[in-house]
Amino acid sequence: MKVNVLFTPESAEDLYFTGKATVVLDILRASNTIITAVGNEAKEIIPVASVDSAVKISKGLFGGSTILGGERNTIKIEGFHLGNSPAEYTSEKVKGKTIIFFTTNGTKAILKARLSANLFIGAFINISAVTNRINKLNQDVEILCAGNPGSFSIEDAVCAGMIVSELKKLNTEYVLSDSAKAASILYKSCGSNLLETLSESEHGKLLLKNGFKNDLEFCSQLNTTEVIPYLSGNVIKLLSGK
Repeated sequence: MKVNVLFTPESAEDLYFTGKATVVLDILRASNTIITAVGNEAKEIIPVASVDSAVKISKGLFGGSTILGGERNTIKIEGFHLGNSPAEYTSEKVKGKTIIFFTTNGTKAILKARLSANLFIGAFINISAVTNRINKLNQDVEILCAGNPGSFSIEDAVCAGMIVSELKKLNTEYVLSDSAKAASILYKSCGSNLLETLSESEHGKLLLKNGFKNDLEFCSQLNTTEVIPYLSGNVIKLLSGK
């Protein structure tokens, strides 16, 4: 089995993911927000590629059980109920709700990999649960970093490297691509202080500037949940039967 890391969604075409197990990472912040929402019993999350798509889909659903969530350039979109801070997605706000979700990077990465045989949403907060689940599948593994519009983001790459390292601990038979080896090296170099790594990243600095210090602290936590969001059809739900 092969493990490969894609540092941006632009690195592959949609059909590339067919038949593979894929983990999508958008550490700052979509992955953490999605994990939090399904952990707080949101019914489902519908990822979309544009604000217009989010609004269009919401008009066709029952308003009382549907909310719009997401951001553009870190800021909540005008007219949306929630932004992209995990702290906003409390049980009180999302339990039983369908969330139509758009973010600058994360939802686009999820949609790029939608043809995967298995697609999971990962982050530092659920990394062991995701890694253990992937290891049971006996499939080639793609780790897709959302990046930062078309460019490399260190926080996603470090998380990818941690997953690669953990998979090799679980099964020494995994064959690593060059990018997987590079991500693993980066994790070993930058993974000892996750909060510092996130805070010093380009996107982390922007979040700090815009007042989201608490989100950085949340996203730098390790293994605080076993919740695994899973794409089924066109919606993300809580994976059951682990």
